[in-house]
Amino acid sequence: MIRTPLRDLAAALAAAVLVVAAVLVGRHIHFTHDTLHVGWPPLYADWRPHVGPGTPAALVVAAAVVAYGSALADRLPWRALLAAAWGTAMAWSWSLALIDGWHRGIAVRLTTRYEYLQVIDRFHDIPATLRDFTHHILLGTPNHWPPHVAGHPPGATLTFVFLDRIGLGGGGWAGTWCITVGATAGLAVLVAVRALAGDDLARRAAPFLVMAPAAVWMGTSADGYFAAVAAWSVALLALAVTGPPGPRARAAAFGSGLLFGLTCYLSYGLTLFALIAAGVVLLGRNRARPLPLLLAGATIVPLAFTLTGFNWWEAYHLVVERYYQGAGGFRPYGYWVWANLACTVFGVGLAVAAGLRRCGAVLAQPRGGIVARPGGPVADARLALLVSAAVLAVLAADLSGMSKAETERIWLPFAMWLLPACAFLARARAWLTAQASLALLVNHLLLTGW
Repeated sequence: MIRTPLRDLAAALAAAVLVVAAVLVGRHIHFTHDTLHVGWPPLYADWRPHVGPGTPAALVVAAAVVAYGSALADRLPWRALLAAAWGTAMAWSWSLALIDGWHRGIAVRLTTRYEYLQVIDRFHDIPATLRDFTHHILLGTPNHWPPHVAGHPPGATLTFVFLDRIGLGGGGWAGTWCITVGATAGLAVLVAVRALAGDDLARRAAPFLVMAPAAVWMGTSADGYFAAVAAWSVALLALAVTGPPGPRARAAAFGSGLLFGLTCYLSYGLTLFALIAAGVVLLGRNRARPLPLLLAGATIVPLAFTLTGFNWWEAYHLVVERYYQGAGGFRPYGYWVWANLACTVFGVGLAVAAGLRRCGAVLAQPRGGIVARPGGPVADARLALLVSAAVLAVLAADLSGMSKAETERIWLPFAMWLLPACAFLARARAWLTAQASLALLVNHLLLTGW
């Protein structure tokens, strides 16, 4: 481990400068041209200092993780650590969401005119609705879908339709679903890091995955749910390519493919998770063996939707057109191509900036045998490669121009895979304090839109 805290601080400062520049330039554009379509550039939020019923709990959770997180992550048995991480991540997400109160922070977040719950009653005949889905994507078509329904494959909306069908309808249950499932995303990342880079680095990363500033948007955002599905697809793949041959490895490979297929029908942009999956396969000892079952699993969800009448490729091209019919058509690419990264800093925190610097330093050192057993002398390089795959996915999403603004929410699935870079940091308690402080400040000073 390279111990150069001044360089870490310099990387964090550079990220902070990026954020300040995005705020200042964004405010200038906002007040002179009004083309950003966000309330508090670069975030989709409004300046509204406030406290709420979740404030005391958020402060307690933050203090507990800062004080005891690293020690417990080091001492707990692995399964107990996973259970503790899930419980703490849920407590963190719930308390942050409740700073805005139950009604505003959770119950109505997924019921606005932009959201999925607006169209539940239009899915009374699911096959017929799927066959007709693409006819309502573009603005100007009869009964065009709300922005989030139009902008995602129907797997996203069907999740809330199915919840409604089993008696868990309404915004409260939808929000509870997103928080509960979304909080497992960190567990999936831990499982993958342990399989690929060893137990020590996974334990060092655990408190940062729990105390992620991204929890501000993980709470009651459907993208938090998407993040968990995508993360588990990668985690199962990591188990398949590193574990011994047998029924468990085969089940993991098939399950990974199944979840990756579902991921692609939750969000078009999450097809970029193929880059992270490719990194996992590269690091695996058993690269080829799981691939047939992985591919078999990956065909199931697409085949089911296709046979029902939904054409993914046709819908994607219509979504691109719809994107430019709306805010994407006038939001300036020249600002958002770098301000998107400032939004990401809000989600991952300054600690990740320092961690990414260390990833670069690790990869710059000459090493051999990257596909060695986890926990060996190349464990650092293996983790750095995994994080680098996530960085590539973020850059691809950014350069595409299809994510102009709101990336603090949209890129949550990728952000979770940047957080393990914090495993390289010394003085974990100080960095955890910075992470918690950022989340608390954002949630108390701003009223986020998602």
